[in-house]
Amino acid sequence: MDILIKGGRVLDPDTKLDAVCDVLITDDTIAKVDQAIEKEGAHVIDASGCYVMPGLIDMHVHLRDPGLTYKETVETGSMAGAHGGFTTIVAMPNTKPVMDEGHRVSYVHNKAKMTSPINVLQVGAVTKGMKGEEVSDIEGMVEVGSPAISEDGKSVMNSGVYREAMRIAARLDIPVLAHCEDINLVQGGVVNADERMKKLGLKGISNAVEDVIVARDILLAKETGARLHLCHCSTKDSVWMVKKAREDGVKISAEVCPHHFTLSTEDIPGNDANYKMNPPLRTREDVEALRQGLKDDIMDVIATDHAPHSAEEKRMSMGNAPFGIVGLETAVPLTITELVRPGILTPMQMAEKMSGNPARILKLDKGSLREGKPADVVIIDPEVEYTIDKETFRSKGKNTPFHGRKVFGQVEMTICGGKLAYSNREYFAAKRKGN
Repeated sequence: MDILIKGGRVLDPDTKLDAVCDVLITDDTIAKVDQAIEKEGAHVIDASGCYVMPGLIDMHVHLRDPGLTYKETVETGSMAGAHGGFTTIVAMPNTKPVMDEGHRVSYVHNKAKMTSPINVLQVGAVTKGMKGEEVSDIEGMVEVGSPAISEDGKSVMNSGVYREAMRIAARLDIPVLAHCEDINLVQGGVVNADERMKKLGLKGISNAVEDVIVARDILLAKETGARLHLCHCSTKDSVWMVKKAREDGVKISAEVCPHHFTLSTEDIPGNDANYKMNPPLRTREDVEALRQGLKDDIMDVIATDHAPHSAEEKRMSMGNAPFGIVGLETAVPLTITELVRPGILTPMQMAEKMSGNPARILKLDKGSLREGKPADVVIIDPEVEYTIDKETFRSKGKNTPFHGRKVFGQVEMTICGGKLAYSNREYFAAKRKGN
């Protein structure tokens, strides 16, 4: 059946189209984008007042599958992604066993084909077992569909091993997704290193923990010619170094997570592990630098670092609980509330950073509403105001600091490959009644 999306504000970062018009989907393809399209027999969707964007792409998700499926599975994580407006999610390799061989990558891809309403791409580990000692079978993982390599959750501290992996990645023309953390500087830290956290009796993680490895990785990327993508940047100096590296000709891109551009260490209410993530929430000065970096297009991508944990794990103290929060189902409203509505980002920049740029970095035939492209589409009403309720999440993980927060911007429909992946049926029913 043809799908005709009528009257939405179409935001296409590929063609730079920003206009109220219609989108016609035939089978699994964008058939036409124009004004006043008519198609007999098509299923018509009223998108008036809504953004119509290419399906969102999250470059940084933890699906915990295999080995940690009490926290999340390919299926539940994909459902959370669809609920959040994502049509493609990119899974990190720190599973049990680690994603360091082609057959393990194929396990996730095959499971996704059977259970997921959206696209799932599995990243390969940089080193065997993520031990940092020996480069993994990068070529074998790329052959079965890994779009990138990463050691996310830690840094490869052996620079020689990392350089070897970067050379392979450069030859294969895949990006290296870098978690920047000097483990020798962490020293038991669990939150940002500042006076307020010290008064709470919590050990701090200084900005240098991130910045030292950002600098090292930039230098290695410059030497090897690798395409470097910095994950979950949290410091003002990370933004500065990305800017300088790009000016120096380094092939670099970088992402910021919604929690890092929304919250600062001042927002942590006490010993609540729902505010424990790695890298930690930083100072207000860092938050403002990240926002400015996004505004100035220094920082290319908004990604979630979706990291589900069980309720029991997150009920532990800051010192003992695991790092990480869920993010797939809160990224859109936080981006609209914190960045678009205040005028820090335009709606087109949101589409670029959540769809177009991730597609470009990963070299995916996505992130576009151009005619002939895959029919991955999200419909978002930016004016809906509501309160985030973790009990509505499709993810197994409910570990979020945003429960109870009032926000604007609601995902109303996610279409992946021309098929309905998620629909807010109550919303569209109310529209039909004229409410």
